[in-house]
Amino acid sequence: MSRSAHPAGPRHADVLPEGHYSGPAADLNELDSKVWAQTVTRDDDANGVVTVGGIDVKTLAERHGTPAYVLDEDDFRQRARAWRTAFGHDADVFYAGKAFLSRAVVRWLHEEGLNLDVCSGGELATALSAGMPADRIAFHGNNKSTDEIERAIRAGVGRIVLDSFQEIVRVAHIAQSLGKRQRVQIRITVGVEAHTHEFIATAHEDQKFGIPLAGGQAAEAVRRALQLDGLELIGIHSHIGSQIFDMSGFEVAAHRVVGLLKDIRDEHGIELPEIDLGGGLGIAYTSDDDPREPHEIAKALTEIVTRECDSARLRTPRISVEPGRAIVGPTAFTLYEVGTIKPLDGLRTYVSVDGGMSDNIRTALYDAEYSVALVSRRSDAEPMLARVVGKHCESGDIVVKDAFLPGDLAPGDLIAVPATGAYCRSMASNYNHVLRPPVVAVKDGESRVIVRRETEEDLLRLDVG
Repeated sequence: MSRSAHPAGPRHADVLPEGHYSGPAADLNELDSKVWAQTVTRDDDANGVVTVGGIDVKTLAERHGTPAYVLDEDDFRQRARAWRTAFGHDADVFYAGKAFLSRAVVRWLHEEGLNLDVCSGGELATALSAGMPADRIAFHGNNKSTDEIERAIRAGVGRIVLDSFQEIVRVAHIAQSLGKRQRVQIRITVGVEAHTHEFIATAHEDQKFGIPLAGGQAAEAVRRALQLDGLELIGIHSHIGSQIFDMSGFEVAAHRVVGLLKDIRDEHGIELPEIDLGGGLGIAYTSDDDPREPHEIAKALTEIVTRECDSARLRTPRISVEPGRAIVGPTAFTLYEVGTIKPLDGLRTYVSVDGGMSDNIRTALYDAEYSVALVSRRSDAEPMLARVVGKHCESGDIVVKDAFLPGDLAPGDLIAVPATGAYCRSMASNYNHVLRPPVVAVKDGESRVIVRRETEEDLLRLDVG
């Protein structure tokens, strides 16, 4: 439940943060379609078990255990296809692999016509091993190793995004030593700070990514790249943050990027053919969130760039975008089993699950908000204000800070946290030597493991002491 849809008169409602209690009565059995994958439904019978991809969560728990990331394959493919269709053949859509990457996901992306953005040697290896054509891969990162750069160039990646003055020289030297000319973009920071958490805002100057536009640094980076035989400069890259709903930040960023393109034309007599506006488009984690549809985003970004280029008397370059979370985020939920339930009189009830910050660090790291629902049965019990917490030896081990769950919640019940497809498995850890959960793909009433659950043998195999 989102905190915007709290039932009237719940227990301990007065302890909610100001402005988050809004009445009126709501049914805890209802599932807000904004935050769940498209095939998620609750059975109409008295039991009210939730199903996804035609298979119910009790069966999934029995077959694959808990906690588990449950990914709706049809939903993933439909979202990927929607982005591809929205931007058409005159633009490129690069799925940001950092959100979640596996070989199955790479194959889905390939089949749906998307390109892939990677930012490490491991992500590159995964992409290549699953058959993604190298020329459809972009390689990001603020500190790529010489080994990673060499592997990428040898493989024939379609572009490397240069992130520093040192990297301009480094990539050029390696490419030239291999007898190749590498296609590159230069990532710049345009001084636009998206309205997001400080740790995930990436376009203001005081951060580790990119080369600042301010002070002429980006222009100097372009000069150096154009002078090196090992590089083919094809465009400028800009990324202004994450979990963004307001398009005004992109408008300011595009204005400044196009201004740089105009300066490049005036100084060097060339018009760079590409502009990459990054990703960062938001998704619905709670009912309060109102993300835009891909066709709306495509229309807005295309109009912004076209207008700015017309004003600067430039040909409109080919646009690239990098949705990751916007594709995979809503497609998955994390399935947990309830363990300890601890009511604190006058405060809230702590509901402990069999996972926690090792499978979802975002609440502790970003103060992220999530929804949660009882999914193994229907309940008409009075709502209780709950905090869903993990099993780790850490007071900050919180999965969902404040949510309403049925007052008859009991150990053994299954609850699910939606919109966990992005960054949860990617950032998962073995804190307290807890085993990382599997990723289970569901489709047409069948389930299959695409990333298996870790075992104690996996942990001990790495411990060579």
